[in-house]
Amino acid sequence: MEKAPYQLKSRGCDGRVSHERLKDRELDERKPDIILTNATDNGRRNPAANIEITVTKPIGLLELLLSELTGRSRNNIKSLLTNREISVDGHIVTQYDYPLSKGQIVRIVRSVKRGEKPKDLLRILYEDKELIAVNKPAGLLSVSTDRENEKTVYHLLADYMRRSTPKGRPFVVHRLDRDTSGVLLFAKNERIQKALQDNWDSLVLQRCYAAAVEGHLKEKSGRIHSWLRQTSTLLVYSAKNAGDGLEAITDYQVIEESANYSLVNIQLETGRKNQIRVHMKELGNPVVGDKKYGAKTDPLKRLGLHAYKLELIHPFSDTRMCFEAEVPDDLKALFKR
Repeated sequence: MEKAPYQLKSRGCDGRVSHERLKDRELDERKPDIILTNATDNGRRNPAANIEITVTKPIGLLELLLSELTGRSRNNIKSLLTNREISVDGHIVTQYDYPLSKGQIVRIVRSVKRGEKPKDLLRILYEDKELIAVNKPAGLLSVSTDRENEKTVYHLLADYMRRSTPKGRPFVVHRLDRDTSGVLLFAKNERIQKALQDNWDSLVLQRCYAAAVEGHLKEKSGRIHSWLRQTSTLLVYSAKNAGDGLEAITDYQVIEESANYSLVNIQLETGRKNQIRVHMKELGNPVVGDKKYGAKTDPLKRLGLHAYKLELIHPFSDTRMCFEAEVPDDLKALFKR
């Protein structure tokens, strides 16, 4: 395994270089924010009860909601705004007196119900006619396996898409491990799926992760360059000789430290199976909760790894697209002073 001094530069979606956004990342109010669930009511699947209002004249947002949602109290409507359940033209708005113009679209999305488990929920970060990006929770599979074919991101998205398009379904572009949370992108048709998969390495500009790891890294930033192989028991490791396996490159920078853990900003040059987990283990700082790769602690009761940003070039329009998912509160809480 090769390590070399390297100054990681993580360019934010707004075009500015920033590492501080990892510490107290706020959800970007410019992004659609929709909650899906596979929970049922009285044995029946409960579709998202979305409401859409077309603005017919200049008016304040709260005033519009009070006039349209006659069955709700003022406090109930305010809670919709507070809980980020109101969007205007696809952008989440929490401001009561937000000014609206004629022709704008206001949407209300169903709130999370009590008793639903976080891993049963998806939050849509972006959606258009060809692509849909979600914030995958830890514990939820990306796609089906022999043991699980219902509670997956793919299944939930397929159910969601068929509500508006009976034959609609998502097409897998890439995957995240079950216990890794964060940005996961799907295509809506086979044409763009193939274009993305066939040109993934050249189209992807940034894949950024936040990792909570055990202990303190000796070098606070660097590049790890190795060749990964896999044992018969599916354990991935770095080969001793260069070229003996799949090339894997991980850039990292320590963002913050607590007494026992480090918050690390990671940027992938390659996207191999278990790459981050293997490289952190081989530095002597395994990802928290990663018993498979040597972790001795599990403070989050899950893997401390979150894919917070995916930036790529659209294969047909050449548009630069950037999807971001807030670093989970439990992960950030490990570093609160």
